[in-house]
Amino acid sequence: MTHDHGSHDVIVEDRGGGIGTILGVIVIIALLAGIWYFALGPGQGTFGGTTDGGTDINVDVNLPSVEAPAS
Repeated sequence: MTHDHGSHDVIVEDRGGGIGTILGVIVIIALLAGIWYFALGPGQGTFGGTTDGGTDINVDVNLPSVEAPAS
């Protein structure tokens, strides 16, 4: 005995997931480029203070002299 259940069509819709993948790859590449620039590349040492890598900061300030009042 055979059973005929009929035929069923399956429709698959493409939702355009390619754009999200492309944007994700671009964002990851931009992040990696920024990390490379500030950590290893030509911008090394320019983030966080001095460009020579040191923390020695000399400031010469001439303060006015203050005399005690005469009594």
